[in-house]
Amino acid sequence: MPTPVLMPQMGESIAEGTIVRWIKKVGDTVDRDEPLFEISTDKVDAEVPSPTAGVLSEIRVKEGDTVPVHSVVATIGEAGAEAAVQPAPEPAPQPDGTPSPPDAPATTASQPATGPVRAPQPGVEAPANGHATKSPDELRRAKSSPLVRKIAKEHNVDIGALHGSGIGGRVTKHDILEYLDHRPAAGPSSRAPGAHVPAFRPGEAVEVVPMPVIRRKIAEHMVLSRHTSAHVHSVFEVNYSRVSALRDRKKAEYEQKGAKLTFMAFIAKAVVDALRAAPIVNASIDGDNIVYKKDINLGVAVALDWGLIVPVLKQADEKNLLGLSRGIADLAARARAKQLRPEDVQGGTFTITNPGSFGAQFGLPIINQPQVAILGVGSIEKRAVVIDDAIAIRPMGYLALGFDHRLIDGAAADQFMARIKHTLEHFEDCDV
Repeated sequence: MPTPVLMPQMGESIAEGTIVRWIKKVGDTVDRDEPLFEISTDKVDAEVPSPTAGVLSEIRVKEGDTVPVHSVVATIGEAGAEAAVQPAPEPAPQPDGTPSPPDAPATTASQPATGPVRAPQPGVEAPANGHATKSPDELRRAKSSPLVRKIAKEHNVDIGALHGSGIGGRVTKHDILEYLDHRPAAGPSSRAPGAHVPAFRPGEAVEVVPMPVIRRKIAEHMVLSRHTSAHVHSVFEVNYSRVSALRDRKKAEYEQKGAKLTFMAFIAKAVVDALRAAPIVNASIDGDNIVYKKDINLGVAVALDWGLIVPVLKQADEKNLLGLSRGIADLAARARAKQLRPEDVQGGTFTITNPGSFGAQFGLPIINQPQVAILGVGSIEKRAVVIDDAIAIRPMGYLALGFDHRLIDGAAADQFMARIKHTLEHFEDCDV
């Protein structure tokens, strides 16, 4: 029997993905878990493996197309089966110019599917449960993701009044953020909705190229975070003399155990201990409720040539320094090789990003939603400092905490940072 290949969901809030590149073509033989195609979302770029062995008999989605998660994008036939030599037909355009979604079988608990189910077109009322009908506004609300509906609620926006650019008229994150960015403000200087400031003048020497998919997704995610959280930053300076000495003594031992002992591992351990003592920093906001996360799942940003990815180290509070070292190195290596699994980019409760690896003394990072805080690590370098009224040379670095002032007060944030600073400056031998 043919096996459908689905667009995977690479994160809790991810509703769609973009096919960046087909690694295999129609007629190619594939093994189970062999990479089939490469996708891009606002969480991760990844290669998607084949769910079974056989022959790639059909490709339904072209490179560059964006489709909802769980959509059928290809079919794997049995070995020896005749492959489809013609490409799948392109979706027919809808009245608003957006393509119709690909056919996909759908079932409910009370009614089996009898044929392909198509998303209703804008302006056409669709049956609900076979009886009543929904208005176009209600359909747009129903098709929007929970994240979009949450943004709309927080900013008092009627989704039904927006025209969605997504499949079937669905309102996407880009749509609502674009609306919020251009919504008229009070006062005579406000811009009209949809006003556009040209990026260049006619005749100016420029080169215009499409923005990469992952760059677009990152942009949407960052704008969303700025619209959602009340960002505040606090910066602490840390003396890494103790950590540096322990690292010099122990790094050979760690290498024998297959791990590289880095400053990041020490910082991660200090962060985990501080999060355990300050659960408000390991929380999220859900409407008027505070969601305290029982697990500490540490996201560690990895800079790649094509963008930024934040894989997640699960249950980081259950790992010692060696376990943290191995876990961080493993996630970074698989991110660079595009071998992350969907679960590797889900469930983060706190994020560490390291602009210092490129020489920045510190950065003021944007919170990774739906988290409420993020730590930026600055470069660690020898500087002249005053110790016991004398000038000394010590390895110093800055740590910058970005936090959501809706939930975390300045006092709580600074206590959290003070605990991290104290741990790093007084690291115990027994913890290494």
